[in-house]
Amino acid sequence: MADRRERRIDVITAVHAPSAPYLADAYKSLCAQELPEGWEWHWIVQEDGFSDAVRPHVPDDPRVTFHQGRPGGPGVTRTLALAYTSGPYVKVLDADDQLTPGALARDLALLEADPALGWTTSRVLDLLPDGSTAGFDGDPDDGPLARGVVFDYWKANGYRAQVHPATLFTRRDLLLALGGWMALPASEDTGLLLALNAVSPGHFTREYGLLYRKWEGQATAQASHTDAAERDARMAVIQARAEVLARQTDL
Repeated sequence: MADRRERRIDVITAVHAPSAPYLADAYKSLCAQELPEGWEWHWIVQEDGFSDAVRPHVPDDPRVTFHQGRPGGPGVTRTLALAYTSGPYVKVLDADDQLTPGALARDLALLEADPALGWTTSRVLDLLPDGSTAGFDGDPDDGPLARGVVFDYWKANGYRAQVHPATLFTRRDLLLALGGWMALPASEDTGLLLALNAVSPGHFTREYGLLYRKWEGQATAQASHTDAAERDARMAVIQARAEVLARQTDL
């Protein structure tokens, strides 16, 4: 009999106290996912720190596990959560975001059909405070993303990727080989996306896969996120890592 873990998608969510109330919406979006027969999801909710504020918002569901760890930001928190993964695939889901219906099944189908693909991303709708949504007009075409194309776009467009790292679905072995998320105070997910693109082709799906919540408490809304000196440092180390990985892969 096959090990159930061979047909498991581990969904990783980093959370801190301010975003904990949004876990209920994230959970509803997970419960609405329909997977092929025999497949299941496992939601790993990892708190960035130790508090009493998050646990009450974690659903009582055997498919959900909750862990805490030393505070270190979202990259460190997600990487700690990797310790509790066991399936072949990892999906990112931020605590304040929601998956769209069918997102997990689409991601899974792409990587199951093509062993050469290492990861997938999809379109995003901003979820605004009034409940309305807004799209983005600069998405690439639906289809494969060759090694290096996301990185080249990022360098040529003010360090902005044309696909959203919050939608990543990746092979667990590849994620582990890259060391998880970068230990940066921000842009750690972009760093992972570019590292993945440096070593493996991916795929972009033009169907919407995520509702990306916009609210005053999100990390990217804070003034520190746009501090010029820190941003330059983040972009420099992200670029250097991607370039080294690309060179090593080409050898």
